[in-house]
Amino acid sequence: MDAFRTPDWVKHAVFYQIFPDRFANGDPSNDPANVQPWGTPPTPYNFMGGDLRGILQHLDYLQELGVTAVYLNPIFQSTSNHRYNTYDYYRIDPKLGTMEDFHALLAEMHRRGMRLILDGVFNHCGRGFYPFHDVVENGSHSPYVHWFHIKRFPIYPYDGRKKANYESWWGIRSLPKFNTDYPPVRQFLLGVARYWIEQGADGWRLDVPNEIDDDEFWREFRQVVKSANPDAYIVGEIWKDARRWLQGDQFDAVMNYLLRDLCMEFLAKEAMDAPAFARGLTRLFQRYPQEATYAQLNLLGSHDTPRWLTVCSGDVTRAMLGYVVLFTVPGAPCIYYGDEIGMTGEADPHCRACFEWDRRRWNRRLREHVRRLVALRRSHTAWRTGAFRVLYAEGSVVAYARWEEEATFVVALNAGENGWEGALPVRSPVLRGVRTLRD
Repeated sequence: MDAFRTPDWVKHAVFYQIFPDRFANGDPSNDPANVQPWGTPPTPYNFMGGDLRGILQHLDYLQELGVTAVYLNPIFQSTSNHRYNTYDYYRIDPKLGTMEDFHALLAEMHRRGMRLILDGVFNHCGRGFYPFHDVVENGSHSPYVHWFHIKRFPIYPYDGRKKANYESWWGIRSLPKFNTDYPPVRQFLLGVARYWIEQGADGWRLDVPNEIDDDEFWREFRQVVKSANPDAYIVGEIWKDARRWLQGDQFDAVMNYLLRDLCMEFLAKEAMDAPAFARGLTRLFQRYPQEATYAQLNLLGSHDTPRWLTVCSGDVTRAMLGYVVLFTVPGAPCIYYGDEIGMTGEADPHCRACFEWDRRRWNRRLREHVRRLVALRRSHTAWRTGAFRVLYAEGSVVAYARWEEEATFVVALNAGENGWEGALPVRSPVLRGVRTLRD
């Protein structure tokens, strides 16, 4: 196997995650008939009309914030607002726009030096996916019967009173699970992966890749994607230890929910002291090969979690501390749309509300804090690819250094309610002596 390399651009990127139906409505003509007024409380089923043109029309906003890459939740044809139940892997959902809209967005992002990552759902599909629909119609006579895990016939994809008789994601019958051991299925899914990279997408975020419990599938996936574009980014949705997938032959990185867990316990809930937080950070950044560590997709929130300010019980100061960590540790930071302006919301569907475009309702203090941290991170490579070491951790105070040959930076955080002043003994090859910190 060749030496493990991850795309250099990722290590220097600032990501922004967008749930397409809820960011901006740039073309009301493609709204579904049951579209709700912008800002209506989100439910698992309603549509707000967000689309690709809406994103295109607000690239100035993202660029002013300092964003250099966008990760989109699924955009392929589906019947849901989240689109994790794909019907057609080769078609942009008409409620989001057209292939022309996709190429226009991609071209403008690339012109601005920005990248676009797509969400790939390869473990399961929607009931309307044509091979599954063929099985529903033709039963055991369908040429696609081996594409799925059918236990017996008949199958019941819509009648909840009866056993479905086929495997699905978490038993949700609207999400039939692919049989990825079957060569035609592998060929189809790998073809999808290649196609969208060839169309210009800059990488894949992989939905529940652990559910495809087959390392060889993901090795083939990497080979296909990297042959189409060696600089494409492959990041998996893994919530726990990901060493299995980060040995250089499968993913480049994973969504760093482990970092979020540490920030949540130490900064938001005060359920962890500084020494435990410091040990957690050190273990986390030593766990994976360095190439993967600097390419991790670091986050404080996503479409699957309560929003960060909600996790912090509305405490803006605590939320701001979380962003300090997000932008000053190894890995590429990712902002979940609207978190930077202080949007709140518990778990799905409440974390998927419409972006608030009325600037009078923004938390300007929080947004400016995030903007300045983005600028700080982009100001020096030490923040992005420099070494990391904890310098101090006692009580509620932790300090760590980021450095490279010509520059060293120290970050100190106090998660306690009271101010702190003390001597910081710096035992490090890059810093000497005793520094005094005040908070």
